[in-house]
Amino acid sequence: MATQRALLVSKIGKPVVSTSDWPIPSPRTKQLQIRVTTAGLNPHDWKARDRGPGVTRFKVGDFVFSQGNLEKGSLQRGLQQYAVVDEDFTAKVPTGFTDDEAITLPTNIIASLVALFDPANLNIPAPWTEEAKAFDYTGMQILIIGGGSNCGRFAIQLAKLAGIGEIVVVGGTEEQLGKLGATHVLDRHGGHDVVLERIRQVVGDGLLYAFDAVNDPTGQHLGINALSNSMKGSLARLVPYDPAGVLEESKIHDKVASYEIKNVFGASPLHPVLTKPFWERVEQYLVQHKIVPGPYAVEQGLDADKVNEVLDRYGEGQPVKHTHFRIST
Repeated sequence: MATQRALLVSKIGKPVVSTSDWPIPSPRTKQLQIRVTTAGLNPHDWKARDRGPGVTRFKVGDFVFSQGNLEKGSLQRGLQQYAVVDEDFTAKVPTGFTDDEAITLPTNIIASLVALFDPANLNIPAPWTEEAKAFDYTGMQILIIGGGSNCGRFAIQLAKLAGIGEIVVVGGTEEQLGKLGATHVLDRHGGHDVVLERIRQVVGDGLLYAFDAVNDPTGQHLGINALSNSMKGSLARLVPYDPAGVLEESKIHDKVASYEIKNVFGASPLHPVLTKPFWERVEQYLVQHKIVPGPYAVEQGLDADKVNEVLDRYGEGQPVKHTHFRIST
């Protein structure tokens, strides 16, 4: 079997290591084999090199971007010279866009997509569905905590894409997030009570939908407390990455109608009914500027030391610009 250079996690909690004898995977039914040009630490981007049986949307040589399968044991990873991806969760990089711009989307936008529109989460109808035709988006509110984060910026754009009337954001700047679709951008400083009052001045007691894109469980009481007291609301949160983090129940205000917490894991293959139609449309959304790529930084090559440095900054809670690794041209 042909081999390639790749970066591997040999043991959870240990630095990634470089290898030169990692097998090059072959595409199966409805999969593409791609030559990786640039890869983020989650999302991927490639040029299609080969394709398996049943592929209809792409041809060899197409410039594509995709989200790999995040499930344990999957070979769909970006930090290697060649990889395979599923056709259903892949799109062409539009003319006029770079690969680095395209891969700012997954995994960040898929997490936000699942948070807002998946039936198991906030369950807002996706704008392309039959249910959307009768849904009153303009009369609803959504709160997005962490609007300046990667997931937060894409959540704002998806909310605007759906036509949600009030998109209330905590964190980030009015100048940047207003252009993406936020109707209210609130200062995140001042402590819980002060920020909660800012939110309540906008939403009153009518908020039913909230998405926390940044906080671990110890900080998620803000989103819950912002929800309506008289009507049952829901907070969607990213799957907790810190098992030691615990939601502090004592900090949650009384909720007469209760509330629900929804755990979000933004993996395309786990939500195909939602994500497949999105991947079919995302190229056009980019062309129409309904979705705008996020900021990024670029490092060169399959450099294990650089990857570990970025991962360490994430682990330490430091600000990290979305980092891509240029593997080929």
